[in-house]
Amino acid sequence: MRRARPVGARHQRGLAFVLVLWVVAMLTILLGSFSLIARTENLQARHMFDTTQARYAAEAGLNLAVYELRKADPMLRWVGDGRPYTFGFGEAEVEVRITDDSGKLNLNSADPAALTNLFVARGVAPDRAEALAAAIRDWVDGDDETSPNGAEEADYKAAGLAYGPANAPFTTVSELQQVLGMNYALFSQVEPALTLFSAQGTPNAQYAPLEALEALPDMTAECAQQIIAQRQAIKPGDPAPMGEPLCGVSIGAVAGGGGVTYSVQSRATLPNGASTTLDATVRMGGVNAAGRPFVILRWRDGENS
Repeated sequence: MRRARPVGARHQRGLAFVLVLWVVAMLTILLGSFSLIARTENLQARHMFDTTQARYAAEAGLNLAVYELRKADPMLRWVGDGRPYTFGFGEAEVEVRITDDSGKLNLNSADPAALTNLFVARGVAPDRAEALAAAIRDWVDGDDETSPNGAEEADYKAAGLAYGPANAPFTTVSELQQVLGMNYALFSQVEPALTLFSAQGTPNAQYAPLEALEALPDMTAECAQQIIAQRQAIKPGDPAPMGEPLCGVSIGAVAGGGGVTYSVQSRATLPNGASTTLDATVRMGGVNAAGRPFVILRWRDGENS
């Protein structure tokens, strides 16, 4: 006949079993946490490696653009009218687009009518567009006199702003966001059409991006797209085919360039989809103190993905 085990012993064995289960559960949680942390760190390291690789590929695109723009042969020289140029760099595919800044509106000297057209083309009501253009002029001019529909310090204070117009030229295009009536959504739409590095009050249609073309008188989005398609079909160094002006704009040879300052957008994409975009404005010239044949006037790291 078997002897019954004491109740206390059975209780202790049950408690020990529960403790073992708790220990196993805690170890499982810890191991899972360590595994998750290791996986996260591995993904972060891989993302950093990919974005770094893509960034240097994008920088290679910028340097290649400068090299191609300096070629003496107009048949080989890259054209600054926004057409895409693609090439491989290591594992990355790089797309470069160059825009001659003579095709943009100089924010400090732009014709108010061109600014008004630019805003209207982006969906702004005509009266508000005129007020924005006037406010930009009041920001740039050196006096405190309010132009018709414009804005000086009293108007900024009435709007609850702690600052007034600079009464001086813009130092960066992004400074436009401080002008009374401007917001980020509209600024992001018009920024591609603006520069500080062109001597022209109206854009040169030979190189203007879509947004800047729409600032020309009586220009429509359809006409602007047709102009871009026509000029990008012209081979470097070749004159445009003779014919009637398209929407009032005559397209001529484009390889010569309209100036010495260019906006370069370089986007590098890896096979796994990771990409980096660089957006810079460069001024061509002789070799400078840094040993480069160009000067960087503006530099912005774009989106990473």
